[in-house]
Amino acid sequence: MAAQILVVDDELDMLALLAMIIGEKTEHKVTTTNNALEVPELIKTGDYNLLISDLKMPGMDGVELIAEIRKIDKHIPILIITAYGSVESAEEVIRKGAYDCITKPFRKEQILISIDRALEWQQMKKELRQLKEKTVKR
Repeated sequence: MAAQILVVDDELDMLALLAMIIGEKTEHKVTTTNNALEVPELIKTGDYNLLISDLKMPGMDGVELIAEIRKIDKHIPILIITAYGSVESAEEVIRKGAYDCITKPFRKEQILISIDRALEWQQMKKELRQLKEKTVKR
C-alpha cells in the first residue's frame, strides 16, 4: 500500500536524501517542505499517512509542530529526526505525541523500518477505531 508522506526539515540536503531513500525503496509518495510553518496547512489540505519532521527548525521546532498537528489530526504518526539526540529529547517528543525519534546520522534501513512500523501502527489504530464504532452502533 502506497502512503502519502510529508517530510519537513530546514536542511534542503536532508529533504532530498529522505525523498530519495523513500522513493527508491518504497512506493510511497513524498511531499517535502523546508518551512515548518507550512505543515499545519498541508496536513489540513492533504491526505497524509505520516509526517517526518526535524526537531530543531527555525519558526517552529518539532515539539511545537507536534502540538499543532495534534490539534488538526490526532491519529497521524509523526517521526522526529534529530541531530541533537538524547534520551531526554526522545522521551519528550514521544510524550508529546511522536511515534518515534531517530537520531542523525541514521542508516537507510533504520528510517525505512520506522516508516513501515509507523504506517502499520496507523492501520491497526484505524481498524481498532472502526471496530469500536461498529460495537457502539449495535
